[in-house]
Amino acid sequence: MGVTEPAATPSHLHVVVMGVSGTGKSTVARALSTELDLVMTDGDDHHPVANIAKMASGTPLDDADRARWLAALARWTEERHAADEPTVLTCSALRRRYRDVLRAAVPEPTIFVHLAGSTEVLAGRMADRSHFMPPTLLDSQLRTLEPLEDDEIGGMVDTDLALDSVVRDAVTLVQRASA
Repeated sequence: MGVTEPAATPSHLHVVVMGVSGTGKSTVARALSTELDLVMTDGDDHHPVANIAKMASGTPLDDADRARWLAALARWTEERHAADEPTVLTCSALRRRYRDVLRAAVPEPTIFVHLAGSTEVLAGRMADRSHFMPPTLLDSQLRTLEPLEDDEIGGMVDTDLALDSVVRDAVTLVQRASA
């Protein structure tokens, strides 16, 4: 009996792991990158210095602050697409219009993995890590969040579960959405 090779990841697969701070976007995106052979970038690495300083001071970003950041993420996706590389990136993508910017970067559908958890769990995770985004901004992000709409490809994954369950659910969601 021979070993079955996994199906090759299509080069047109583009995934955004989204959600408020503390949901585990980076952790889940790294797992998706490994499991599905995707090129990964962390959206936080593309923030202008002014955005990081603003968030670190406890001030939420506004749409103008996010515009350059979203444009940088869209450019990264366009470049990977041009190189025929499948991608996964992290981005809070809290509003539909932010997701529209990311979706417009490539001609193929973009799959959104919306990570969501209870406020208590998220606040605890944020308090236990060293990150420029302080836990005081969680409420602002939760108020800003617009869930995926019916015409957006993807779905929600509960991050209150154990990490292996979260990763399994995220991989399954991407595989089903890209089939």
